[in-house]
Amino acid sequence: MKRFKIFSLALIATTVANAQDLEQAKKAIDAEQFEKAKSLLKSVIQAKPGNGRAAFLLGNIYLKQNIADSATIYFQKGLTGTEGAKLNNIGLGQMDLDANNKTAAKAKFDLATKDLKKKDTEEYVAVARAYMNADKPDYAAAIAVLTKAAAANPTDAQVQLALGDAYYGDKKQNEAYVAYRNAYQADSSLLRAKMQLGVLLKGAKAYTEAVKAYNEVIAINPSYGPVYRELAETYYLWGNNVPTTYNENIQKALGFYEKYMSLTDYSVTSRMRHADFLILAKDYKALEVEANKMKEIDGVNPRILRYLGYSAYENGNADAALEALQKFTSNPTNKIIPRDYLYLGQAKIKKGISADGKTVDATLLASAVEDIKKAVEMEPLAANELNELGKKLYDQKLFGAAAAVFEIAVTVPTSKNYLIDNFYLGNAIYYDNTRKDIVKADPIALQKADTAFGNVITASPTTADAYLFRARTNRLAENDEAMANNYQLYVDTVTAKGEAEVTKNKAKFIEAYNNMAAHYANTDKAKAKEMFNKTLALDPTNSYAMESLKLLK
Repeated sequence: MKRFKIFSLALIATTVANAQDLEQAKKAIDAEQFEKAKSLLKSVIQAKPGNGRAAFLLGNIYLKQNIADSATIYFQKGLTGTEGAKLNNIGLGQMDLDANNKTAAKAKFDLATKDLKKKDTEEYVAVARAYMNADKPDYAAAIAVLTKAAAANPTDAQVQLALGDAYYGDKKQNEAYVAYRNAYQADSSLLRAKMQLGVLLKGAKAYTEAVKAYNEVIAINPSYGPVYRELAETYYLWGNNVPTTYNENIQKALGFYEKYMSLTDYSVTSRMRHADFLILAKDYKALEVEANKMKEIDGVNPRILRYLGYSAYENGNADAALEALQKFTSNPTNKIIPRDYLYLGQAKIKKGISADGKTVDATLLASAVEDIKKAVEMEPLAANELNELGKKLYDQKLFGAAAAVFEIAVTVPTSKNYLIDNFYLGNAIYYDNTRKDIVKADPIALQKADTAFGNVITASPTTADAYLFRARTNRLAENDEAMANNYQLYVDTVTAKGEAEVTKNKAKFIEAYNNMAAHYANTDKAKAKEMFNKTLALDPTNSYAMESLKLLK
């Protein structure tokens, strides 16, 4: 009997220890201390292999860290457990969602939620988070599941927190606010719910109020890591939306991210998240340092190649950028994002620029264009980033390469730079066809330039230089009628802006009048004389106008 009591006490002690470890693991997950959480959960599973709940939580961490193989192993192991086994169907269901198999996912979710007691909500919350955490989030589906859970147990803090996240993802700010407030009122230890009230303010660009809300969280628990990440992201957005504060706020953002890292962990996964932030903050020196640290820790993780490639390009090493990014994008099992192709294309262009900076290798340029096209096809918003690259090439007088970039940019009419990109496209083509080594202008390219200037004029009819460069392009294309019309439109547009503008653009008016006069000389001598006389009114000593008038008499 004594022996039995000793075993019973040992069993109780082990059970209590496992339960404590499980709770500590949940807290570590919330605090984004994922390596600590993994260690705790592995201890629970080692002590009690049948703990399906621990397997589910561990599988979810691996899923969050994009380590799908390990996630599958633990979900499958968890299914055979005796406690919380059904939860693992939800983890596998999220993987079905990632594979775009909604039917299989729904079947697994139904298995997990079958025969639940009236006030059971854990499974519903897990299903909702699977919908939210999938590669293609479905916030409406998450809200539907959580509404059912809230009806069963309206004061469950985790249900309300998940509802807040679902509403936030679905861009329903007011409903999200109510849910987060309810969550914190139900459980004042749930700091994430209080922190999310600040996230809502960040989304509304109320940066001062957001920082105040985060500081309230810090006052309660200065060691709560996620709040420093939110502070970092808030100061980053603040700096970008209020340019006068950019330098100061970016430094604050980087400092708070370092604080976040120190309170969570320095695992490769955390370093990758840090690297993603450094890309946003455009701190490429720090990115290169972080990428090399990751390489030391885990040299086989392919995603590290992304950071090595980006930082190498930005820090002037095109060869290293090409090596890393070609290796990364050539593996079909890697999750390629549009920015990978953008950087690969830019690296090829940089590599292809000749030593004297006057030409770009045609083969590398063609390959780069294909990469940039892939990026825009994957995500049309990537077109917004082409303006900077195109302008850089334009300023280097590499007009052919600039035109190739701008031609891709203007395929997305919703791009924020659509108007200016069209103008640059037209100009780049025009200048590329006036090079000294050009024997004959390219009529197809000139037609593209004409269309680009037409797009500018349609969107902004008072942009005078669009008429001017369209006229010059028409002259190159030997379309004299269109040339004369556009020169006249240029003159009319500038004249409408007042005498001061006419005076400022005197040389361009002379160009317009002389070219229109030359066109009319063969068909309407009176009109030609009128134009030449307008030139002489601006420049009485203009030799071309004086000599031409003599010939017209």
